[in-house]
Amino acid sequence: MNWSDLNLMPAMPEIVLLALLGVVLLADLWICDKNRYLTHLMSLGTVIIVAVTQLAVWEQGSVDAFHGMYIADGMSRLAKLVLYALTFGLFIYSKPYNQDRQIFKGEFYTLSLFALLGMSVMVSSAHFLTAYIGLELLSLSLYAMIALRRDSGRSAEAALKYFVLGALASGLLLYGISMVYGATGSLDFASVLASAFNEQANEWLLKLGMVFIVVAIAFKLGAVPFHMWVPDVYDGAPTSVTAFVGTAPKIAAVVFAFRILVTGMGTIHSDWSPMLAILAVASLVVGNLAAIMQTNIKRMLAYSTVSHMGFILLAFMAGAVGFTAGLYYAITYALMAAVSFGVLMVLSTKDIECENIKDLAGLNQRHAWFAFLMLLSMFSMAGIPPLMGFYAKFGVIMALLKQGYVWLSVFAVIMSLIGAFYYLRVVKVIYFDAPDHDQPVGSNYAAKFVLTVNAFLLLLWGIMPQTVIDWCAKALENTL
Repeated sequence: MNWSDLNLMPAMPEIVLLALLGVVLLADLWICDKNRYLTHLMSLGTVIIVAVTQLAVWEQGSVDAFHGMYIADGMSRLAKLVLYALTFGLFIYSKPYNQDRQIFKGEFYTLSLFALLGMSVMVSSAHFLTAYIGLELLSLSLYAMIALRRDSGRSAEAALKYFVLGALASGLLLYGISMVYGATGSLDFASVLASAFNEQANEWLLKLGMVFIVVAIAFKLGAVPFHMWVPDVYDGAPTSVTAFVGTAPKIAAVVFAFRILVTGMGTIHSDWSPMLAILAVASLVVGNLAAIMQTNIKRMLAYSTVSHMGFILLAFMAGAVGFTAGLYYAITYALMAAVSFGVLMVLSTKDIECENIKDLAGLNQRHAWFAFLMLLSMFSMAGIPPLMGFYAKFGVIMALLKQGYVWLSVFAVIMSLIGAFYYLRVVKVIYFDAPDHDQPVGSNYAAKFVLTVNAFLLLLWGIMPQTVIDWCAKALENTL
C-alpha cells in the first residue's frame, strides 16, 4: 500500500484530538483529586486546539481521505465546529456540578473526548464501516459516562438499559449493513448509490437492509417506538452527563442519518421516506403527550427531545431544502437543550438536585437572570418568535409544504401548539409560583458567562436566522 495515497490532512483534526486525548488520559493518572482542575483545563485546551486545527485545514469543496472512506466537506466541517463549541460549553457548565457530586474526575473528561472523537468520525464517514466505528466509539463512551456515579443505582440502571438496547440497535445496524453489502458488493456510500442507480443491485435485499438501518437510526435519534431509553437515561444519569447525551450526539446522529440515507441510499428515497413519516408522526404524538404528564423536568425534556426528533425526521422527507432545515433544526435543538440543562446544573447544589419542575418555583425571585435564560430556552423550544426554535420549525414546515405534504405540515403545527403547553408551564412555575426554599444559586462566573452567551445566541440567531441557514445551505452545497 502506498501511504502517500492516504491523504491524512482532511482527518488532521481527529488525529490531533486522538493525540491530545492520549496526553490528557496519561497526565490525569498523575494528578491528585485536589488538582483535578488541571485535567479540566487540559480538556478545554484540547477542544480549542482541535477547533483551531479544523480551521487551519479548512478547504472549500469536498476532500476525501483513507482511500475514500473518510470525507471532509462543508457539512462535516460545520457539524464539527458546533460539536467543539458544545463540548467546550458543557465542560464549563459541568465543573461546579461535578465537584459537588464527587464525579469531578478525569474519566468524565476522557470519556467526553472519546465521544467527541466518535462523533467527528461519524460526521466525516463516507463508508459504512467508518460510520459504524464512529458510532460505537460514541456509544461505548456514553454507556460508561451514564454510570459515572458509582453510588447511584439510578445511574447504573440507566446505563444498563441504554447498553442493552444500544447493543441491539448496533446489531440491527450491522445486519442491515451486511444486507447492503450482499445487494451491492460494496460498503462505500458512493458505490452503493451508483449501484442502485444503475440497477446493478439486488433491489429487494437492498430494501430489506434499509429497513434494519432505518430502525437503528431511529434508535440513535430516540424516535418512537425506539425511544424507551431516552427518559430513563435523561432521568438516571447525572445532569452533566444528560446535558452531553442530549445535545452534541443529536447533531452527529442527524449527519450520520444524512450520510447513510441520502448519500448512500438516495435512490430509494421513495422507500425510506414513508418509514420516516410514520416514525415522525409517532414521535410527535407520543413525545408531546407524554411530556405533558411529567413532573420531573429531565423526563419532560427527554420526551421533548423525542418530539423534536420527529420534526427532524419530517425534514428528511422534503429533499434538498428539507435537509438544510433539518441541519438547522439539529443545531438549534442542541443549543436550546444546552441552555436548559446548563441552568439545571447551575441551580443544583451539593444538597439539592434541581430535577423536578417544582424545584424551579419562584426562580425569578431568587435569581431573575437565570429565570430569564430558562425562559429564552423554553420559549425557543415552544417555537415562539423571534427565537431560533420558531425558525427551525417554520423552516421544516415550509419545506414540507413545498413538497406537497400539506397534511403533515398541519399535523406538525397542531403538535407544536400542544407542545407549547408544557414549556409555558415551566415558565409559569418560574415566574408565578412561590419558592419552597431560599437556597442560594451557585456563583461560578465562567458557567454564568458561557450560559448567557449560549442563551443569547438563541435570540440573536432568531432575530437574524438567515446567517445560520446560509451556513447550513452552503455546507450542503458540495455534499448533495
